[in-house]
Amino acid sequence: MSAPSPGTRPGLSRYLVLGVLLLASVYFLAPVWWLLVSSTKTNTDLFSGNGFWFGHFALAENVREVFTRQGGIYPEWLANSALYAVGGAAVSTLISALAGYALAKYRFRGREFTFNTVLAAVLVPQPLLAVPLYLMFSGVHLVNTPWAVLLPSMVSPFGVYLARIYAGASVPDELIEAGRLDGAGELRIFATIALRVMSPALVTIFLFQFVAIWTNYLLPVLMLADDHLQPVTVGVVGWQAQRAIGPSAVPTNIVITAAAVSAVPLVVMFLSLQRFWRSGLVAGSTK
Repeated sequence: MSAPSPGTRPGLSRYLVLGVLLLASVYFLAPVWWLLVSSTKTNTDLFSGNGFWFGHFALAENVREVFTRQGGIYPEWLANSALYAVGGAAVSTLISALAGYALAKYRFRGREFTFNTVLAAVLVPQPLLAVPLYLMFSGVHLVNTPWAVLLPSMVSPFGVYLARIYAGASVPDELIEAGRLDGAGELRIFATIALRVMSPALVTIFLFQFVAIWTNYLLPVLMLADDHLQPVTVGVVGWQAQRAIGPSAVPTNIVITAAAVSAVPLVVMFLSLQRFWRSGLVAGSTK
């Protein structure tokens, strides 16, 4: 098929695609813009002015109020979220790498059944497991401890699936055999060869798991009753519920600012790992 001449007008389908993409961009970016704008307003301007444009710029005052309110508990919530997200995502990535590499490179009885079980676990909605997990942890007295959130976060069926697919496609069997001929053990081969080759996929797994843990609400709200153990998602929702409760009510602009600040680590993590994330997705889709 010959290429269209420079003077040819784009077809209707091109304009239709551009229009759909523009509408999708507005749909996804409008709430983000509203959140950013609203976090800079006073509580009065929040309800009296244009919701999508700036009023009296009070971002510094709002942030200061967020970090000092209720005895400065908001930094504790951020630290808790960082602990759960970084710790859970790191361990989950390592377990996914080990399991995925083993499923891809070793032949053993029950391998396909194990992998099919992992695939089935990917399809199970995570909220469906919250109540059974609560009953299990209640039986071993782990409710209202950090382990009640950390332990379920350390396993990711999707991470195992992605690691298995990537290891099977990107780690050559010849490279593994060369390591064995040089006298390297299986763990050394995995640590020095497989992990390096699989690094794009592992960064992708870490990022996905980090975001999933950071934004998780149902599991910590069920497991944690102590305010000082809760992550920022549960804490901000608790503040939102106090908006109309007597003198201790939290102003709406403070709740919005707290929500905006809680999204900053996600943006930083995404931007810092973006090139690894993109290369991991492209490699996983083409190999």
